[in-house]
Amino acid sequence: MRRIGVLVSGRGSNLQALLDAESRGELSGQIVVVISNKIQAFALERARKVGVQAILITKSEFPDRQNFDEQIAEVLRSYKVDLVVLAGYMRMFTEQFIIEFQDRIINVHPSLLPAFKGVKAQWQAIEYGAKVSGCSTHFVTFDMDAGPIIMQKAVPIFPDDTGETLSKRILPEEHRILVKSVRLFCEDKLRIEGRNVIVKE
Repeated sequence: MRRIGVLVSGRGSNLQALLDAESRGELSGQIVVVISNKIQAFALERARKVGVQAILITKSEFPDRQNFDEQIAEVLRSYKVDLVVLAGYMRMFTEQFIIEFQDRIINVHPSLLPAFKGVKAQWQAIEYGAKVSGCSTHFVTFDMDAGPIIMQKAVPIFPDDTGETLSKRILPEEHRILVKSVRLFCEDKLRIEGRNVIVKE
């Protein structure tokens, strides 16, 4: 069974979706460690509640980016992690980290990539006047939110939407496609060919 490490920065609803899927036997992998860069991240409590090791690594402890990422990598190595999942993790990685875990880092993002990369994607979509947004899962590469796309789900934007209301409608779809993407990886059903991800179902 594939061993999964999850990186989080906030409340951890995507982490909870993964934990719930694992408890139902629907993940095809085991979450062995959760790491956060934020001491107040409720995601850490979600992990502890179900007996998953929860580890805090902060910028104040390791202000140098290289050292910071090396600390995270060391934890992932020690837990023999096969897949790194970013579930609301709000930091960019150094090249060395991405090289070490190349094609083994999955991120979920609240837009239909390549549109609206970076933070506040839901607000960006509304400000742009888009009629449809959604969410994407992708493999992480050196460029932000630019790796090969695994899955996407469209969500309509209504005339009275705010960033908050759109976020709330996108979030359940994030949960679904993240869980499915992780399961497909754990079942060896994802293959990267250039910019494309081939799903072998």
